[in-house]
Amino acid sequence: MARVSADAAPARAPRPPRTLVQKLAPIVLGFEAIVVFLVGLTIFGLRQLPDGVEQWWGIVGGAVLGIACIAIAGMITKPWALTAGWVVQAIVALSAFFVPAILLVVLIFGGMWAYATIGGARLDARRPAEPTTETQTESE
Repeated sequence: MARVSADAAPARAPRPPRTLVQKLAPIVLGFEAIVVFLVGLTIFGLRQLPDGVEQWWGIVGGAVLGIACIAIAGMITKPWALTAGWVVQAIVALSAFFVPAILLVVLIFGGMWAYATIGGARLDARRPAEPTTETQTESE
């Protein structure tokens, strides 16, 4: 049996540093995933879907949207991910047609998403392009 030492493993190239947007946006989407699933349960429980539409579609819609939030959060470094996050925000806003109280969720998470993407991009633009010293935090 051949032993493989740690020195024999190919070295991985270091990951480029993440921007503030790439750090904040997944946090917002992660928490929003839980909330949109609960919104789906609320729509189901209050029987707010139109006549002719099975009420369990509320649960399915909330689950699909929650999974989409988690998937987008995991792929936040892709160029299309921020746009997909805005689409999720619009879909959550449309769900307020069924239960108007969901507008509170839209305002809270929409505001956090806007800050994470727009405000984060502004703060990233103020950063120097290359740090003068190599810094590493425990979370990176």
